Amino acid sequence: MSKVRGYKKAETHFVKAVTSFFSSLGKAIVEGFSRFFNFGRRKMTIMIVPHTQQKSLNFQVSIFSIFFSAVLILGLLGTFFWLTTETFTASKKLQAVKAESQKTKASLDILKDETLDLMKNAKNFKEILSGTLTSLGLQSVMSDNATLRDDSDLAALFEISSTNTVSLDANNLKNLSTYLNDVIQPVQEMGKVLETQAAFVSDIPSLWPIKGGYGYVTMGFGQNRHPFTQQWYIHTGIDLATGSAGNPIIATADGQVVTVEYDSGWGNYVIIKHKHGFYTRYAHLQSYTVQRGQTVQQGQVIGYLGNTGISTGPHLHYEVHIGADIVDPAQYLNIKKR
Repeated sequence: MSKVRGYKKAETHFVKAVTSFFSSLGKAIVEGFSRFFNFGRRKMTIMIVPHTQQKSLNFQVSIFSIFFSAVLILGLLGTFFWLTTETFTASKKLQAVKAESQKTKASLDILKDETLDLMKNAKNFKEILSGTLTSLGLQSVMSDNATLRDDSDLAALFEISSTNTVSLDANNLKNLSTYLNDVIQPVQEMGKVLETQAAFVSDIPSLWPIKGGYGYVTMGFGQNRHPFTQQWYIHTGIDLATGSAGNPIIATADGQVVTVEYDSGWGNYVIIKHKHGFYTRYAHLQSYTVQRGQTVQQGQVIGYLGNTGISTGPHLHYEVHIGADIVDPAQYLNIKKR
């Protein structure tokens, strides 16, 4: 029982101590606020004494009034400096935006000039393409594309005036894109025709037979005087010379070598069979680089210019046959370097 009474007594003392502490703390806080408000309500007299003989001005203000006035003035000053800083920053940003706008305008002017050149070139391209397709017999391809009609002339896509100005908008770019897209088919058709023609040309003996386009005609096809007998006779080909021996001789068309021989008249000579009934003969060669049965491509070296057989000097005797007929090679030759 004595222990229980001791605990009760200790508990009572603890409660009294805590209550006394918080009571003292509360009183101190209340007393502090009371002193603070009493101090703030204290009056101060401000006197304004003019240098003239006028009556001086006196007025009383509380410390709270002075404090809040000071806070208000500092707040106004802070706001003023903040607004000044923001205005300066905004001014710098505006100047940067103006400079960027000027650069953009200059770039836009350049874009307009480039677009004007593009439209002029596109119009020229259309005219050239139309003429090319017409020459290749592809007029129907052109007429099938609506954007190539007269009422949709490329000049209408961009308002090109006599002052070389251009009006650019999304619709114009869309029309130009449509035009270029429609041009793809005619160009593809033209490519196919050109591929066909290229393949056909490679089968026809059309190249100059001396590589690099060198040489000149020393005797043409047809009636000529024989260089040894001086009698009139029919020359069955053309003679080409360069002034010296050793120039590469090339096949003038794709074909197959059917003859590689030496003859007392022709000297070393090669005969190539081509498509469409063509044959070509290359005579008086110094040497040859092909053999019978070999397939050759147009422009491939088959031998070298020489002076073998009955010859007055280094030259190439070149013939073109169509079936059993001998024709003038000049009708097919192009002086083209290969």
